[in-house]
Parts: sequence; structure tokens; C-alpha cells
Amino acid sequence: MSTVNKIKVGILGASGYTGADLVRLAASHPYMDIRVLTANSHAGKPYGQVYPHLASMQLPDLITIEEANWSELDVIFCGLPHGTTQKIVASLPEHVKVIDLSADFRLRDTATYHEWYGHEHFAPQLQENAVYGLSEHYREDIKKANLVACPGCYPTAALMMLIPLLKAELLDKNSLIIDAKSGLTGAGRGLKQNTLFAEAGEGFSVYGVAGHRHAPEIEQELSAAQGDDVMVSFTPHLIPMNRGEFVSTYANLAPGASINDVREVLSQTYKDEPFVHLLAAGAPIGTQFVRGSNQCLLSVHEDRVPGRVLLFSTLDNLVKGSSGQAIQNMNIMFGFEETLGLMQQPMFP
Repeated sequence: MSTVNKIKVGILGASGYTGADLVRLAASHPYMDIRVLTANSHAGKPYGQVYPHLASMQLPDLITIEEANWSELDVIFCGLPHGTTQKIVASLPEHVKVIDLSADFRLRDTATYHEWYGHEHFAPQLQENAVYGLSEHYREDIKKANLVACPGCYPTAALMMLIPLLKAELLDKNSLIIDAKSGLTGAGRGLKQNTLFAEAGEGFSVYGVAGHRHAPEIEQELSAAQGDDVMVSFTPHLIPMNRGEFVSTYANLAPGASINDVREVLSQTYKDEPFVHLLAAGAPIGTQFVRGSNQCLLSVHEDRVPGRVLLFSTLDNLVKGSSGQAIQNMNIMFGFEETLGLMQQPMFP
């Protein structure tokens, strides 16, 4: 498609945090024309009434999914709760490309999906052609895709670090411990007791112990990179801040591998990437350095325990971990410059 024409966009679940960040980022994208915004609980309202910080944008009012006219759209972003996207996507016209931000198409094996999400996969015929949307690692597949499953925020941060290292066989695949922290927006906008201010505002808590749904997603991609089954210890935590994600991974080096090998592989893998950066040794790394941006920062350290490495990655869970990566994938799918709409620099301090 020629870049002189705008693409007609629909956003399902536009009243959620990821939907709002999609709209915010679209404001600086020259070829995104938002035609449909759905939010069943807010149907009939102007978008600026739900999100006043976006009231200056010229946007359609919110409608129900049933009211949407799919025929006039080129691409749909699905920001709906897990388990609700599959049937909707299966009912869409074939010409409409889909970028799904939920987990409904991330797991390639439908039996694994059933095991972790507690219900059957409602569109297995579509799952066969769904492309995992980790932009920097599946770019060529995304170019040809009609359905892209955007990774979860935790997997994005972990996989950016670990995929190149497992491909290069620099780590002991049986030693991976992933210690992850996320801001409260990672839990969505719905009311939940553990994200109420009085519950989370002055606390630091663990959740999903030994059973978080991002674990099989991470293992799926690391197994593909390693060429063998990989299992990880993955533990997520909630931090009392709005947005941001920090992942600490602890691993044993493979026999004969060194910390310099690790740095060299990451440096070469991402040297030409606009959004993923390996920091210099000793440079500070933290969520405050990626806030509001599509950046993912990586940092590598040698442990005081011989043969072990400390691997840190950070991103904004609502941007590179969700809506920003979704727009990056849209740019790839439609042949646009990959950085369009995504060059906002981090907000610091």
C-alpha cells in the first residue's frame, strides 16, 4: 500500500489503558486514520469524556462492537480481555488485518492455550496462521501476516534479552530465573482488589507464583530459539507506580562462554535497531529511562558467583510492551517506516 494513503483503523477495547495509549501514539502517526473506537461500557460517549487528556483529538465517539462497520476498515487493533478476541476475529471480513494485544493468539499450540487459559481455543483455524509479533525477531513473518499476536509485556522484556543469547548457545538453558516487576497498569483498568490504592500504593507484592500465564509464552519462544525444550522460573511482582517494567534474569554461562561473548552477541543483534539498545557497562538502567517511549534498554553484568551473569531489561509496559509494539507491527505489515509514530523520547524525570 502506498504511504500517500491513510489506513483506516479500528480499536476494539479503546477505553482500556492500552487502547488509550494506541490513540495517543496514533496522534503523531501520519498515516493512521481512526474510524472506529469500541468500548461497550462507555458506548455513546465522546472519547475525550473517558480520557480528557486526549480530548483535543478529532475522534469518533465510542460505540459497541455490534455497531462497528468492519467493511470500511483496513486494520483492527484488539485490546479486549483475554478469551473474548478469538470469536470476534473469526467473524471479521478477510480483507481486515488484525493486530491482537490480548493473549488469544500468542500460544501456537491450542492445547497449551486450553491448559493455561481454562477454555477451548475458539478459532484454531486462525491460530495456524497467526504470527507472534515480537517485532525485532519476526519482522519478515510480520510483513506477510494478516493476524499478528502481540507479545505480553513481560515476555517482550525477557525475550529481547534472552532470544539472541540462547540462539548463540551462550547460556545454560536449565538455569534461567526471571524476576519481573511491573507497574499497576499491567493489570488493566478494571477494578481489582490488589490494585486499589490502599492495597498497592505503599506496597510491593508478588502474584501468579509458579503459574503466571506469561511463562508458557516465554518458554515457547525460548524453546524455538534454543532448538530444544526450555523451562524457566518466572515470578512477576507489582510495583506501586503507573507504568514501567523491569526484568532481572539470572543465568549460568554455557561452558566456554564469557561475559564479553554475551555483550558482543547483544551488541551485534541490536546494533541497527531503533528501539532496542544495549547500555554501556556501568550505565544506569531503570524504568524512568524508558517511560512513555517505545524503547527497550538492556544491561549485562558479571555476577560475583563465577560463571553466572545478571541480565537486566526495561521498557514501558504500555508502549513497547503493548501499544507501541502493536503500531510498530502495523508499520511493518503495511510497509511504512518502522519508526513512524514511535519516536517520542522517554519522559525524564
